[in-house]
Amino acid sequence: MKGNQNSMSHPVNAKSAVRTERSSNHSPSLHPVLQEMLREIEKAVNGKREVIYKVLLAILAGGHILLEDMPGVGKTTLALAISKTLALSCKRIQFTPDVLPTDVVGFTMYHKESNTFSFKKGAAFCNLLLADEINRTSSKTQSALLELMEEGSVTVDGVTHALPAPHIVIATQNPITCVGTQKLPESQLDRFLVRLSIGYPKEQDEVDMLKARQTADPLKSVRQVADAAVLLQLRRETEQIYVSETLYQYIVSLTNATRSHPAIRLGVSPRGSLALMQMAKASAYAEGRDYLLPDDIAYVCPDVFCHRILLHGANPGAEEAQAVIQEILASTPLPWTD
Repeated sequence: MKGNQNSMSHPVNAKSAVRTERSSNHSPSLHPVLQEMLREIEKAVNGKREVIYKVLLAILAGGHILLEDMPGVGKTTLALAISKTLALSCKRIQFTPDVLPTDVVGFTMYHKESNTFSFKKGAAFCNLLLADEINRTSSKTQSALLELMEEGSVTVDGVTHALPAPHIVIATQNPITCVGTQKLPESQLDRFLVRLSIGYPKEQDEVDMLKARQTADPLKSVRQVADAAVLLQLRRETEQIYVSETLYQYIVSLTNATRSHPAIRLGVSPRGSLALMQMAKASAYAEGRDYLLPDDIAYVCPDVFCHRILLHGANPGAEEAQAVIQEILASTPLPWTD
């Protein structure tokens, strides 16, 4: 890593505009583990480097990811590829109206012969849980995810059970216009560090995908790059990224702007401020720095904020939220340092 975390003279160029996009290749100093993971995951998911990169940032920041997309664009493949590169245990649960909370967290079973009880683990007991089509199940089952996403544990019959570390939830939801879907409550949306969309592939990427799958499953060629212990170490290093006083203020200024913007009826919570800092620190670490820049904050801000705001008007979509957050980024003064 470059720089000195304890120095108060980290460069913040407030005279240049922050970037909200980066080149598909990112910095030449991109962390080697992340670089290798990108290469391996792209064997299975064609032409989606930017989305893959942001998912890896969220994992590095210790958060959970919400993927909003139509069925069949590669959400499950992406999750499985990530689990292979890190040798993580992975489980998938298909959420339907009849899925129960016990399917997620587990249940206590009574054994009549021995007059004892034993705990049967649910799908959540893994390193990476793929919660597919989360907005098709009942609110009661959705709420079962809240504790495990926030606390890293589940409580069944008054007994708390720790989940494996690291524990990552990648949840998918179909657009609200799809049959059988319902809106997730704001309290649950707030638990996701970022909301991302894979989207349809470009024409040539889809052609390449068809060719690659003629004789083999590309997912089988994805190799392990690191393991859970390495990921936890990367997370600890990410936590040590230096944040200047002016950048703390910049994050809060962006958050406050969502609470007073005329187009927004519900702004970003303090949890959103913390999420923005965590995700920005992961961005800085991935780019080979041990200090935060305004660029890092602006780059991840839409992905962190858009699902945390409610707009005025009839059924505004993600594009409208994106436009409002971009407007806030453009109008919020950049921080200055000595």
